[in-house]
Amino acid sequence: MIYVDNAATTKMDDVVFAGMLPYIKDYYGNASSQHSFGQLTRKVIAQARHEFALALNANDNEIFFTSCGSESDNWAIKGVAQALRHKGNHIITTSTEHPAILNACKAIEKIGLKVTYLPVDKYGMVSPYDVQASLRPNTILISIMYANNEVGTLQPIKEIGLIAKKNKITFHTDAVQAVGHVNIDVIDLNVDLLSASAHKFNGPKGVGILYIKDGTPIVPLVDGGHQEKGQRAGTENVAGIVGAGIAIKNNLTDIERNTSKLKMLSSRTVTKLCSRLPNIKINGHETKRLPGIINISIPKIEGESMMHILDMKGICISTGSACTSGEMSTSHVLQAMSLNQEDAKSAIRISFGKYNEPEDVDKIVDAICFAYDKLTRNLNI
Repeated sequence: MIYVDNAATTKMDDVVFAGMLPYIKDYYGNASSQHSFGQLTRKVIAQARHEFALALNANDNEIFFTSCGSESDNWAIKGVAQALRHKGNHIITTSTEHPAILNACKAIEKIGLKVTYLPVDKYGMVSPYDVQASLRPNTILISIMYANNEVGTLQPIKEIGLIAKKNKITFHTDAVQAVGHVNIDVIDLNVDLLSASAHKFNGPKGVGILYIKDGTPIVPLVDGGHQEKGQRAGTENVAGIVGAGIAIKNNLTDIERNTSKLKMLSSRTVTKLCSRLPNIKINGHETKRLPGIINISIPKIEGESMMHILDMKGICISTGSACTSGEMSTSHVLQAMSLNQEDAKSAIRISFGKYNEPEDVDKIVDAICFAYDKLTRNLNI
């Protein structure tokens, strides 16, 4: 099998798995317990928290663990909206956000808040000028993703952060696709909240992270006990949090080598595909993008059909984000980028990870060309 769907999830590092095992089987104490067995697990959670603080240039007390990136996104949107409802009721986001953001925004619209969904250009990038122009006296939150999960386009987060800071508006970024793959400094970016998810950078599923800048108004999303300084109730997933801490340290230690490798794999794939299928279109920004994601449209071909043929040949790709790949509706991201219906439906996403190798490229390209020939013969094109 050749797995190139790393934007959906990644293979767990062996060192991560090994580090988690003791806290699955042997050291199972509740981190809220006062006895030494429970306090042992409390210490390893603190160590993982410190690893994320180092990774983001944050303070340890600004890192909170959740169950996933979607929970982190929901907490950011709903928690800030509720905390600042007395100051205003307007939120700014984009039309290409992850469904976790878009559906959280739809939920708060139902209780009276107003949301502006900004457009993007043909590369999937939002304009800081549009953000500035959308500000209102009652704007309380801006939420714009760091990197798009379908096409890989990087947003101008630093410029938007400056706008938010100048206007004293809370700023959140969904960085689920970016954390562990690019260097992020929350202070330099002027970010107040940032979401991440461990399974996107070779950690375990079931662990999310929310950075909350000290002093940022927010109320809990999950009520109950006093875990996470009273901000997020629920017995901690100790083994998962330990694994997440190991994974972020592991990936950032090798970030330059990983980035170089992913850029090489992506560039080689695009070059070879374009030479054999010159009518394909590359979706997303040419340079301002995550290094491992390639989104292409192959005219006259349905992406779903291409995906299934490649799957039968042992190659795992996607037709869009994992959260919508089970649906036949056209990607909202590609629609927002003004792709026509045909190009949007023909799109496939190849997302490389650090465990892919150069020899994978030829097999992927050969398989895509095989599928293209098979499908066009059936269509008599």
